[in-house]
Amino acid sequence: MTLGTSLLLNPNLNVGGQAELCCDLAKELENKGEYQQAREVLSGLWPYLGERPILTDLHQGIAAEVLMRAGVLTGYIGFNNQIADAQEQAKNLISESLTLFEAQGYRKKIAEAQTELALCYWRTGEFNEARDLLKAALSRLSLDCELKAKAVLRLAIVERRAANLSKALRILTKNAPLFERINSHTLKGCYYQALGDVLENLWGLQGPTDYLDRALIEYAAASFHFEEAEHHRFRANVENNLGFLYFKVNHCDEAHEHLDRARRIFANLGDKCAAAQADETRARVFLAEGRGAEAEKVARSSVRILENSDRQSLLAESLTTHGIALARLGYYSASLATFRRAIDLAKQIGSIQRAAEVTLIVFQELGDRLVVVENDIPISGRKLIAERKSLEHDLIQNALDGAQGSITHAARSLGMSHQALNYMIHSRHKDLLEKRTPARPRKRS
Repeated sequence: MTLGTSLLLNPNLNVGGQAELCCDLAKELENKGEYQQAREVLSGLWPYLGERPILTDLHQGIAAEVLMRAGVLTGYIGFNNQIADAQEQAKNLISESLTLFEAQGYRKKIAEAQTELALCYWRTGEFNEARDLLKAALSRLSLDCELKAKAVLRLAIVERRAANLSKALRILTKNAPLFERINSHTLKGCYYQALGDVLENLWGLQGPTDYLDRALIEYAAASFHFEEAEHHRFRANVENNLGFLYFKVNHCDEAHEHLDRARRIFANLGDKCAAAQADETRARVFLAEGRGAEAEKVARSSVRILENSDRQSLLAESLTTHGIALARLGYYSASLATFRRAIDLAKQIGSIQRAAEVTLIVFQELGDRLVVVENDIPISGRKLIAERKSLEHDLIQNALDGAQGSITHAARSLGMSHQALNYMIHSRHKDLLEKRTPARPRKRS
């Protein structure tokens, strides 16, 4: 008998029993990625996202469970929908549940609350706090179990996001037997995906070439387990990752195959933004195949969807891809305008490095065609030399901002020598002199 059936067949349960059963069903739905449905199950106790649950007449242990489920769902739904302050609300709810579990002395529930709280800190980039919580949780979990596997997995994810890739790989490799023993297909899928992510990152840093093959194998295993778990969202994410990775190694047919699956799942879930992200990847694949018109159409569709969302980082990527497609079709004026939007957006969201990367792409894609002439009239209203100087100025400024004023690091990111960049600043962009850090006198040998 399913939990849903239990609720229907036990209408006479007391308030505490009903609340406990609702929490169990909500957790079951969480494990399938059905977060909105899980929230609806708790609606009698927690009517609206962002509000405190109703805990009247509940025993402390059950009240703590309701608070934790509300906090976990606030974190997931808020993260997926980019809701402001959602993670802080989730932290508050889970922290309150943690306090109640500690008062009751529920050792395993304390560890569970710490593990869920760590995820919220990870989402807000507070890696030290997340790491400390996970280590505390693991210290309470001596026996192998699904909760221990979840804590180990999240610790590895924290280390990966903190750029400690070798450490993340050691954690995952060391605990491989734990994930072989557990029965949860969702956790197994998350393990293989995390392992694939780390291997892909290491390969991208010029690591051993076999890391790429291993990453592809781990992603395929993750997709299988997510399918078994009926966790459609996680499976779609892995399929999108596979599509992107095959694109990076120029295996376009395989890339399309995985992107087809990802987009179909996202469409069924009604997640237009995730589908638009898959479209942006597909546009890149079309560009690699020389199919410019198809790339432009798909990238344009992705931009239109993301313009109506708050996914500004994804929009900047789609604008960049659309700009490349327009340039390769010969629509230089429209391409330049689109690139300008991508650069401005990257600056607005504080991604200086991304702004510099887009500016560099402008030079690579447009070159001497930075001003398109139609009927002998420059579309931008400026002469070619002025347009080039303006973009060159933006490129150097973004690189200096990203390098915190270091000429050496900025030059390295731009692929030029220290002397060449220094000359350009002194000869053509003197206003940027204030951006650079003071030059250090060099010792004479």
